[in-house]
Amino acid sequence: MANEDLFVALTECHFMNTQTMSEIAYYPAMKRWNDSVDGVLRAWAGRDLASEWPHPLAEALIGYMDEARVDVCFCLREPMMDISGGSASMSTNGFMLQQIEPYPGRMYLEANCGPVIRRGLEHAIWELEYLVKERGAKLCKMYQPEDAGPINDRRLWPFYARAEELGVPLTVHTGNSYVVPQPGSHCDVRQLDDVMLAFPDLKVIAYHAGWPDTEALIGPRDARGAAEELGLCPAHARGQGQDTRPEPRPAHRHRSGEAQLTTRPGPGGPGLRLAGAGTVRAGGAGLDPRETELATYSNRCSEVILWRH
Repeated sequence: MANEDLFVALTECHFMNTQTMSEIAYYPAMKRWNDSVDGVLRAWAGRDLASEWPHPLAEALIGYMDEARVDVCFCLREPMMDISGGSASMSTNGFMLQQIEPYPGRMYLEANCGPVIRRGLEHAIWELEYLVKERGAKLCKMYQPEDAGPINDRRLWPFYARAEELGVPLTVHTGNSYVVPQPGSHCDVRQLDDVMLAFPDLKVIAYHAGWPDTEALIGPRDARGAAEELGLCPAHARGQGQDTRPEPRPAHRHRSGEAQLTTRPGPGGPGLRLAGAGTVRAGGAGLDPRETELATYSNRCSEVILWRH
């Protein structure tokens, strides 16, 4: 990998409106949220919110992108409206658009139009259509821990249907809710089954791979279908033997695992790289990653990284 010329994209890059956050700091739930975030940061990064951090803004991120040779990123507002009783969002889609405006071609909008049920379908669907059609949003986040129902709540069906029609991939928070006061019962990975069965053409990227229930997301019931759909023989999946993959089937529903989209040269053409499994070819037309259509082959995937030869 050291010699590969990679095309790398980051998703779920949150920018925070520090002015708004200072204005809602007096809400009791803000301390509980901060304490839970501290726990996550200590576990993952060995430091907490009191430690020194870069400013959570685009002007800081772009420097780190250049340093790490990241080509593009998808930038996402931080809602957490339940902390203030629904009165304020930590950052808005409009704030994100202002942040990314100086960096065309490097930063793209990952919208969040929720909490869909609490806001009302009329408002959420209008904003989804506007941000996709008029402002170039490439992804849309579904964060059900702060909403009035789980991933498979039937009240969300019209929103999923419109996303399917628009062809915009939904990035769905799955697994642990991580922070309080939000219930983990609203983001159980098994709930995604109902959505994908009802909307087979909906593109979904399952964030965080459903941790700690990752096996439920990529478990035995789906693993065989995923391998068959991607044309991935079992020996190759274990990283053993020669690449004897057959031509894959064109279906794309219920894909498992973390995906990395690649345009590596070879007879397979553009395809998917499953973690630890080598490069595999997905059915369908070729894909130019420079168009940032990163989720074309990404049902049921975690964060996606694009590759370019």
